[in-house]
Amino acid sequence: KYSRAERRDRAAHLLETVGLADQAGKLPGMVSGGQQQRAAIARALANDPAIILADEPTGNLDSSNGQIVIDLLAELNQKWNRTVLIATHSTLADEKASVKIGLKDGMITDHP
Repeated sequence: KYSRAERRDRAAHLLETVGLADQAGKLPGMVSGGQQQRAAIARALANDPAIILADEPTGNLDSSNGQIVIDLLAELNQKWNRTVLIATHSTLADEKASVKIGLKDGMITDHP
C-alpha cells in the first residue's frame, strides 16, 4: 500500500526512533545484541501495531543494554500509546510496569 520511497522513509524514521540511524546499512552480525534487539523492535513497529508482545526482550543482553530496551518499550507505551506486554524473568521492567502479573508453575501468584 506504500511506495518504495515511503517504506524507506518509514524504516529510516523507525531506526532513528530506536537509536540506530547510524547502523542502517549494517547486517545483523555486524551490530551488538542490544542493537539487534532494538532493530527487532523497529521491525515490529513497521506496521504500526496497537499491541507489542515482547517475550524475554532482555534475555540475551547485559544489564545496560537490557535497560535501554526496557526504556524503549516503556516509551512506546507512554509516548506512542502502545500496549506493551512483556514476558520476562528479569526485574529490569519492574519499575516501568503499570501492571505486573506473577506466574509460577502456570498459575497466577500475584496480580493487581
